[in-house]
Amino acid sequence: MAQTTRFILNGKPVAVETEGARPLLWVLRGDLEHTGTKYGCGEGICGTCTVLIEGEAQRACVVPVADVAGKRVTTIEGLSQGGTLHPVQQAFVEHGAIQCGYCTPGMVLTAVALLERNPNPSEAQIRSALEANLCRCGTHQRVVAAVRAAARKLRAAS
Repeated sequence: MAQTTRFILNGKPVAVETEGARPLLWVLRGDLEHTGTKYGCGEGICGTCTVLIEGEAQRACVVPVADVAGKRVTTIEGLSQGGTLHPVQQAFVEHGAIQCGYCTPGMVLTAVALLERNPNPSEAQIRSALEANLCRCGTHQRVVAAVRAAARKLRAAS
């Protein structure tokens, strides 16, 4: 049965009339036209559909939309402010961590969540945080370099 689910998407309140068990991924992409969140495996394994829910990286393909009622959800579209890329996004560009770009939104959001929890992660901590985000293009070394650079920039700004 359809119900109205209200949440905050990228800082703005939204209301969606749909089945509560429907995956957040399909609500974001289909109903709210936030297509930066990608479909990968549909099983919560690959990380392509990662979004931030209350600041925590979660797989949108396995989160029922009813579970985000009243919560803050951030997609890749919500990271940049006033036309300026988030430092993690900018670092991905500067370090060539974007190859085909399909995994990039999930990688960036996972990195943002990591840096919120740990502003000075070691290389091992970065690799551990991102190990479940799959990249077919093999840009992992550049991704790690980008996250390290973004961490330095964020620490310097605070």
